[in-house]
Amino acid sequence: MCIDATMSMKRTLDRVKDSALSFHTRLAAAMEEKGRSISQLRLKVIGFRDFGDRADDAIEQTDFLTFPDGAVEFERFVRDLTARGGGDIPESGLEALALAVQAPWEQGLDRRRHVIVLFTDAPAHPLGSPSQVSVRTYPQSVPHSMEELFSQWGHAQSSDALMENSAKRLLLFAPEDQPWEDIADQWNHTLFFPSEAGEGLEEWEMDEIINTIANSL
Repeated sequence: MCIDATMSMKRTLDRVKDSALSFHTRLAAAMEEKGRSISQLRLKVIGFRDFGDRADDAIEQTDFLTFPDGAVEFERFVRDLTARGGGDIPESGLEALALAVQAPWEQGLDRRRHVIVLFTDAPAHPLGSPSQVSVRTYPQSVPHSMEELFSQWGHAQSSDALMENSAKRLLLFAPEDQPWEDIADQWNHTLFFPSEAGEGLEEWEMDEIINTIANSL
């Protein structure tokens, strides 16, 4: 889960956090209704702001946490996410997405799914932007172009894919703005849930996200 934690999210962050905290129980319930179960659930959270505005906490993240053992750490981290900073309108959402793509995804289990859910109410700074990459805390692993990030996500002609094509899913809760519209149009296995700045995550939208994941397993 990549969660925008900038000041513009102040009105809606609590609802996003509540949805994140109930995600694993709601997913388990949705699976049970379908007569299925999840043998192992791992969750990772990446909170992001803006490297050009808040270098020290532009990215806050957990490791992958295995449930139910990791539930306490997961809840603590999510509850501690606070809306602050942000600077100009675009945020460092692409950096968060890149770190999610590069995460150590499970490779050993059958019928595995690798799902990234990104919540934001803002556009994103272009990858390679000088105001971002020059910051001392900027992750060196992040690609400097959308083309390179797309290759890491993986497509038919990509030899650099980091994610397994049949397993991956990307769910975007983001405004109809760049780069999210292009990603929704061009990236495979991607679903787009348009949002507006200041609007919250509605229950039906989280239900649709849960059902999308459950139906793919």
